[in-house]
Amino acid sequence: ILQVKFPCVIMRGGSSKGVFFHDRDLPRDPDLRDRIIIRAFGSPDPRQIDGLGGSYSTTSKVVIIAPAGRPDVDVLYTFGQVNITAPMIDYKGNCGNLSGAVGPFAIDEGLVKAVEPVTTVRILNTNTNKRIIAEVPVRGGNAEIEGDCRIAGVPGTGAPVRLGYEEPWGSVTGKLFPTGKRREKMEVRGFGTVEVTILDAANPAVFVRAEELGVKGTERAEEIDQNMALSDALEEIRSQACYRCGLVDDPARATELVPAVPKVAYVARPADYTSALGEPVRARELTVCARIQSMQRAHRAYALTGAIATAAAAAIEGTVVHDVAVPRGDGSVVIGHPGGPLTLEVVLDGEGQAVRPKLVKSVRTARRLMDGYVYVPESVLRGR
Repeated sequence: ILQVKFPCVIMRGGSSKGVFFHDRDLPRDPDLRDRIIIRAFGSPDPRQIDGLGGSYSTTSKVVIIAPAGRPDVDVLYTFGQVNITAPMIDYKGNCGNLSGAVGPFAIDEGLVKAVEPVTTVRILNTNTNKRIIAEVPVRGGNAEIEGDCRIAGVPGTGAPVRLGYEEPWGSVTGKLFPTGKRREKMEVRGFGTVEVTILDAANPAVFVRAEELGVKGTERAEEIDQNMALSDALEEIRSQACYRCGLVDDPARATELVPAVPKVAYVARPADYTSALGEPVRARELTVCARIQSMQRAHRAYALTGAIATAAAAAIEGTVVHDVAVPRGDGSVVIGHPGGPLTLEVVLDGEGQAVRPKLVKSVRTARRLMDGYVYVPESVLRGR
């Protein structure tokens, strides 16, 4: 036997794409499992030419699904960010965009009984131990894919998958504000002292105002990647936040050991700009402009877990996001990102220092792109 094959499904969820495996089809040994997944993606290689990865963080993601076996949850969902340039998988946080594809996958794979016109799928993300409720349109016994729902950063339209992230705070660190502060200062090479907010909702994230980094908040993703001083500053901020969250013992090793979380984003007051698809985005439509990094590169749209954290920070007084946010009056938070506007709804619980995001709602679209087998050289099973 020269190669071993593993059943898999490739799905798009929101503005991300991932390879989905049933937990039953992968080895029990976690080291062997990860070696297989890394080889299946073609990592480490910036092009991932010898695997299923797409050479961007948004297309180098793995999802592992298992039946829950408990009354309050239907499926268990484990997310992994497959590193493109190093042989590792970061399981520290969740992917909000691919969360939108878990419900459709579970229905189409028979893990949840299809009920028309909408099937509710109760998902437990094992990375964060948080529950997500997905309302999935169904037709003919399968997840519907056709519809008029448009997701900024994704061409065309699809059927709306409505997601509710329950009690998303403290997903990784156990605290909404991991350091106990709503804002704090950092020293950043080339920029001096900047003010940041570190907040954990769906994923840990750190926010800084765009003006403190000499940018506007309306930059294209390509502009950010080409601005090495900006990219380096954002990774330094992320690394310091990683250390302050207790995820690493040395901020100098954050990029190596925990490259995916916390997310880092810069924010600004709403402004007019043109999206990556050439469509005008108007300031009056937005709560805040924001740009977020994903695995040390600018996200072409916006990480949904980062959006949940951004929306929560915008709604809570005392954060640097709240400083620049313009309330819309209808309870929604609309984030202007490179792909266009992203709308979320935040429900807060408690008051003052005890305030917490109780529920954050969003809408994604999802579609199965292919199913079949991925082939991995047999030598990988022997550790070679």
